[in-house]
Amino acid sequence: MTETEIHLRQELAACYRLIAHFRMTDLIFTHISVRIPGPEHHFLINPYGLMFDEISASNLVKIDLQGHAVEPSRYPVNPAGFVIHSAIHGAREDAQCVLHTHTKAGCAVAALQCGLLPVNQISMEFHGKVAYHDYEGIALDMDEQQRLVADLGDKPVLMLRNHGLLTVGENVSEAFLRMYYLEKACEIQLAAQAAGEIVLPSEAVCAHTERQFNDHARQLKEGELTDSGAMQLAWKALLRMLERVAPDYRD
Repeated sequence: MTETEIHLRQELAACYRLIAHFRMTDLIFTHISVRIPGPEHHFLINPYGLMFDEISASNLVKIDLQGHAVEPSRYPVNPAGFVIHSAIHGAREDAQCVLHTHTKAGCAVAALQCGLLPVNQISMEFHGKVAYHDYEGIALDMDEQQRLVADLGDKPVLMLRNHGLLTVGENVSEAFLRMYYLEKACEIQLAAQAAGEIVLPSEAVCAHTERQFNDHARQLKEGELTDSGAMQLAWKALLRMLERVAPDYRD
């Protein structure tokens, strides 16, 4: 096994443990994957039947885009997970990591006609970056792959209507941190909608805030600061936490 694959296994196992830690799981029924570099588009995904806090680097399953195990494993793969993740890994070279959840807040906002609103600073990170895919039933139909990929387009976030949330990233940390803040944005939106009339910022303010979050190469105004390394600092802090509470993720 290459050093690259060992590193990716540890990063993905960490992601599963973090999803469990922050209570974004649905028993054994959601999935996160990471692509292994190479022309084969092999990727790692969770062993179907394990809770996320049982997943470690060594028990992740390596499969190809046809759903075949590349190496022997005692575990199967969630068939809906294969349909969703193989579609995206096969279509998006930049989607190295794909993360899907069924949280209460995520499912609720995905079922709203309005979708995600720019209710606060966190949700403005996703301004113009959210795609939507209409519900077609449990994702067991290979025919849905083409429509799912077409709806995702080049966006980093997909709201699966009446189903849940999905983020992609160029690495595991990017996909996780997107999901962490997308989930928080959904929770805040539901709380605000339940409380009363919402004040929404202007389009210009939303666009500016999104650039502050995501465009660290932008031309800064005089006196404007940037925080380009924040997400990497956050990921390192999360890994330190895991070393304290669940170091066996690396096993």
